Amino acid sequence: MSVTASSETHLQHTFNPAEMGAIAHLYRGEVYRSTIWRTRLDNTTNWAIVTMGIALSTTFSSPEASPLPLLLVGLLIAVFLGMEARRYRYFNVWRARARWMEMNFYAPIFTGEARDDSWQMILGRDYTAPRHHISFVRAAGRRLRRNYVWILAVQVIAYYGKIAIHPTPASTLSEFADRAAVGPIPGWIVLMAGLAYNFGWLAFALGTMWFDQRQHGAAGDKVAMG
Repeated sequence: MSVTASSETHLQHTFNPAEMGAIAHLYRGEVYRSTIWRTRLDNTTNWAIVTMGIALSTTFSSPEASPLPLLLVGLLIAVFLGMEARRYRYFNVWRARARWMEMNFYAPIFTGEARDDSWQMILGRDYTAPRHHISFVRAAGRRLRRNYVWILAVQVIAYYGKIAIHPTPASTLSEFADRAAVGPIPGWIVLMAGLAYNFGWLAFALGTMWFDQRQHGAAGDKVAMG
């Protein structure tokens, strides 16, 4: 019985001025760290955009230029997406902590509405046993939906546009397919592989979006921590 009372007293702890000052500094630190990692996310996206720009410039530099750079850049985009997903997992840790304090410490100060006192224990456990709040797959899905899907869309439009108009507009489907050939690999195989590649990304984006929504629905108002 005394243990229960002690636990309740701990949960309903009221911060003194010194502790509130420490929390304010802690919050500033978490916001700073999330800002730094947000900048790193933007850097990775910039690399993907610059690489795509170089591929576009090379491919459309002349009617005789090969469309192969637009195929190869797809591999680099996948690498950049993987790097960005990893960085997003770290960014999400700092963002989640800052958001959690905003929801449960600062917001009640302004609104006067009481929150669940267990937020202190949840935040405390996150400091004593730090972990990622989101899986690599979900992180990759978020970055794909928010940024990389548009880069991939530019890639596929540019590629199919290139083989459709250069060196002259394709007059038949057979001619269109022949232009997609890469060395000994027939053009129709390259085109089918390209369609599978892009529809694979689309399926991945939709699948992770569904999984994200299911996770958020189960988390309720604790969505800030992941």
